[in-house]
Amino acid sequence: MAITLTEKAELRLRSFLLGSAPDSQKPTKGIRVSAKDGGCNGYEYGMEITSSPKPDDVVIEQGQVLIYVDAKSASLLEGMVIDFVEGVMESGFKFTNPNATNTCSCGKSFSAGDCTPKGTPCQ
Repeated sequence: MAITLTEKAELRLRSFLLGSAPDSQKPTKGIRVSAKDGGCNGYEYGMEITSSPKPDDVVIEQGQVLIYVDAKSASLLEGMVIDFVEGVMESGFKFTNPNATNTCSCGKSFSAGDCTPKGTPCQ
């Protein structure tokens, strides 16, 4: 399982993680990434800060950031790159997913082949 954070994304996430938890929670504090039913293309990306990984989460350590990937979403997100962009017209996290066959203009939702939106891979 591979999800890559760009340097900018890692720096931004580290600042969120360090500023959002008491010292006792920092060792397990990370982000949970998932693909959920919804959006204009069938799936939408989910990303949240968490200090309690679920038992079936796939755990990835990228630099100093722990990434917990929802097990049902893992194959849909395999190889994804998460970047952070800052600009006059757009700021936020940007997802580049090699499994997406179509994305909406906002970049927050995607489709993967002829799958129905159930959070499972199309194979």
